[in-house]
Amino acid sequence: MKRNGAGADSAGEIVNAYPYRSNLPTSTWWDLVTRSTQQIDLLGYTLYFLSLEHPELIRVLREKCESGCLIRVAIADPGSAHVRYRDAEEEQPITLVARINTTLKDFAPLAECINFDMHYQDVPLYNSIFRFDDQMLVTPHLFATPGASAPLLHLRRLKPGGLFSRFAEHFEKVWATTKPIN
Repeated sequence: MKRNGAGADSAGEIVNAYPYRSNLPTSTWWDLVTRSTQQIDLLGYTLYFLSLEHPELIRVLREKCESGCLIRVAIADPGSAHVRYRDAEEEQPITLVARINTTLKDFAPLAECINFDMHYQDVPLYNSIFRFDDQMLVTPHLFATPGASAPLLHLRRLKPGGLFSRFAEHFEKVWATTKPIN
């Protein structure tokens, strides 16, 4: 069923698809981060892997904020029932709470930056979203599957009402439910 004139045309917004998030080259992540000038939105349970894989991430994000780039980050509230459920489901040796705490520590230097907001989300997270201006990475969450082992879609906005816009709207709806991290 077509809605808003989208449909099959939206498939053109798919730059690439990967069976595992970890298949996306680290250089592609870095290229998306460094080329962004207007907006970076990050939504996930922990975002733990980003600063680990990119040691210069926090410095670059600070510079982007100072240059006027809006950066919004939403991670799971460590006290959330959704976090406890997902931890039990994934059965990973490093808990989500430990990964969240690492992310909080890593991102702490950005707390005072203008154009930077970091919030807790407390919703069932169906996917992680990583927006870089008009490109986006989406990781659908699969049952009992850690994010690195879940699929990933690389999207590029072509027109309103496409896949990119749908996931951008999803981010906005989740963001509207978040609370600032003090």
